[in-house]
Amino acid sequence: MANVYDFTVKDRKGNEVKLSDYTGKVLLIVNTATGCGFTPHYEPLEAMYKELREKGLEILDFPCNQFAGQAPGSEDEIHEFCTLKFGTEFPQFAKIDVNGETADPLFAYLATEKPFNGFGKGIKNAALNKFAAMNNKKFGDKTYIGWNFTKFLVNREGKVVARFEPTEDMKNVREAVVAELAK
Repeated sequence: MANVYDFTVKDRKGNEVKLSDYTGKVLLIVNTATGCGFTPHYEPLEAMYKELREKGLEILDFPCNQFAGQAPGSEDEIHEFCTLKFGTEFPQFAKIDVNGETADPLFAYLATEKPFNGFGKGIKNAALNKFAAMNNKKFGDKTYIGWNFTKFLVNREGKVVARFEPTEDMKNVREAVVAELAK
């Protein structure tokens, strides 16, 4: 695959969506979960979306239940939770796997373009590293994503330009998005 626009994904109703429909947009592609300690990331994501959508930002939300079963609901239940609790308006797609033999090809591609480099330093990050390593051991060399709320920034040409682990300060994510939109 040459870039993100070569992929087709399913929306939460099961319809195919060509990512080429987003050509010319800056994308922030996120794997999410409704029962995770990082679930509050929905709030700054939605704020960023409301503020920057008119400038060309699209946030693409892909729920995933592979991390300690933290997204157990159906697509409709997940969508209802996100819209009622966080007021999310950005596109939410079908629940997917991001690791292992059943990993969605989009996430395998994203992670190949920008591989995992750890969660950073500090006690909380070390604890997440240990917990994630235990959870992800079953995926072996097909462990593409370390945990929920990993974010990939894609430029207007469909190239992956940055990866942000869930431990990254959302202010840094926003700054990178704004910088990419300014190009």
